[in-house]
Amino acid sequence: MKRRHFLTATTVGAAVVALPALAATALPVVEVFKSPTCGCCGAWVDHLKAAGFPVKLTEVGDTTVTRKRYGLPDKFGSCHTGVVNGYVVEGHVPADEVKRMLAMKPESIGLAVPGMPPGSPGMEVGARKDPYDVFLIDRNGRESVFSHYPKL
Repeated sequence: MKRRHFLTATTVGAAVVALPALAATALPVVEVFKSPTCGCCGAWVDHLKAAGFPVKLTEVGDTTVTRKRYGLPDKFGSCHTGVVNGYVVEGHVPADEVKRMLAMKPESIGLAVPGMPPGSPGMEVGARKDPYDVFLIDRNGRESVFSHYPKL
């Protein structure tokens, strides 16, 4: 094998080995505030991790304090609150929508899926998938539909 081919093969091999590590660090950390006893919150955290997000868990007795700290109106409340790159991610928001928001960088508080809709990430109930909206919350606390589920 010629030296040039050897160096090329070595460089390509090293890049292939490094890709998983680079992909794992490409997404920012999501800090999740949740009750220590909530199963669906844990399932949502697993959903984020499966999508490549590193997650820092902070267990709290009440997520209302966290929502207020970040300016999210109570009407968008759910059972857990995430914070990523300064955005709030409230409730069972699909990881793909978090990625889309981070790519768009909207002037907003963040995303919310109020309540606990069956079929949303972490709220899987067999084959049941109730329709729900992912809301983008602007800095004045007004919502607009960011995405609708189930997607058609």
